[in-house]
Amino acid sequence: MPHLALYTFGSLKAPLADPAPLVREFHDSSGDVYGHIGRHPGHIAHAEPAEGEGGTHFDLGWGEWGEFAVPAWYDKGRTPETIALAATLSVWSDLRPAFGAVHTGPHRVALNRRHDWFERTEHPSHVCWWVADGVTPTWREGVSRLEHLHASGPAPYAFTFHHSFAPDGTPASSKTPG
Repeated sequence: MPHLALYTFGSLKAPLADPAPLVREFHDSSGDVYGHIGRHPGHIAHAEPAEGEGGTHFDLGWGEWGEFAVPAWYDKGRTPETIALAATLSVWSDLRPAFGAVHTGPHRVALNRRHDWFERTEHPSHVCWWVADGVTPTWREGVSRLEHLHASGPAPYAFTFHHSFAPDGTPASSKTPG
């Protein structure tokens, strides 16, 4: 049975290393957010760096998730002092549980604050696609699909929660999956 891959990306208004309260608030909320999502029914796995790894997203070893990558439109830093992004890559049992995890609990609270922390752009902040059971999506694949979504709009290859497709490529219900 296919599983849902979900890649999220956003450019922060300030580098992660910035000691300002705004960045601290974002950083301090991430433990609760990721904990909630990791325990949510339907969550299968998410990209994590290899144990003991240190450095920025770009320097870390991500194992089967592949080399870390970002969309072409990310024009901020890549060093510990300048990196200003948040990105996730995860696998879910289906569209509905992924939507539910993103739109409830601590992540819902964070979504309500996203314009405080993230730059507003015309680029999509997430992309979904179907993977075969046992297949681990890669960061590069997530970036490729997000860029495709931006360039071409929702399709079975790359879609959003609100314009989604079933594993067989047919449009999903017009209702929000959650």
